[in-house]
Amino acid sequence: MNTLAGKVAIVTGASSGIGHAAARLFASAGAKVVVSARRQHELDALVEAIAGVGGTAVAIAGDVCDERLSQRLVATALERFGGLDIAFNNAGIIGPMGPLQDMKSSDWHDIMHTNLNGAFLGAKHQIPALLQRGGGSLLFTSSFVGHTAGMPGMAAYGASKAGILGLTKCLAAELGPSGIRVNALLPGGTDTPASITNAPDAGPEVLAFVENLHALKRMATPEEIARAALYLASEDASFVTGTAMLVDGGVSISRT
Repeated sequence: MNTLAGKVAIVTGASSGIGHAAARLFASAGAKVVVSARRQHELDALVEAIAGVGGTAVAIAGDVCDERLSQRLVATALERFGGLDIAFNNAGIIGPMGPLQDMKSSDWHDIMHTNLNGAFLGAKHQIPALLQRGGGSLLFTSSFVGHTAGMPGMAAYGASKAGILGLTKCLAAELGPSGIRVNALLPGGTDTPASITNAPDAGPEVLAFVENLHALKRMATPEEIARAALYLASEDASFVTGTAMLVDGGVSISRT
């Protein structure tokens, strides 16, 4: 179903996981997609896969901490596809985990810079292009961590993701009169390469623990989270803005 037919989208963090699944889903729904992440090879493979099923995508590698990348992504959307309708600022890192008092200041700044500053830099350059179209959908990936739950050892991550919620709410109020909807997606545990369950030292007990935190007693696939992003990006969510949309398998309410 071509729910995004004629639309142009930017997706960051697209080399794997949620961003990769969202880019493919957006393209299959009819959007022309500008994809970005730090790994060029994986992005090239994604563009090839999208083209292989009749979609259209272009890849630009870079770091979301670099403002020049945000500028280039928007410029590419405008020059190659004529505008911008959807921006999914998904790139992020978990960073080193552990007690706050043992954390290096440099690690704190890296997490905040990637997760929160990266969202700011993306939005800063995406908003003018969305305004040129008379509206659109601006999405951020946040987390239940720092919103409905605190997780030991994840203070920096939780703080950065909570900051995204504040950014989302203020931008939704600011941009609503111009027809731009702004929403945050809050996934639960998702089976991606960045998940703590896929860390080199994570045994089966880590996976079992994380799965059991959820009411559904399992983790999400990236495609499940991507379908929620597609909803928020599409006109199906035409009256949805300023939300912290939990797609978390019940981890926020589970006590069993």
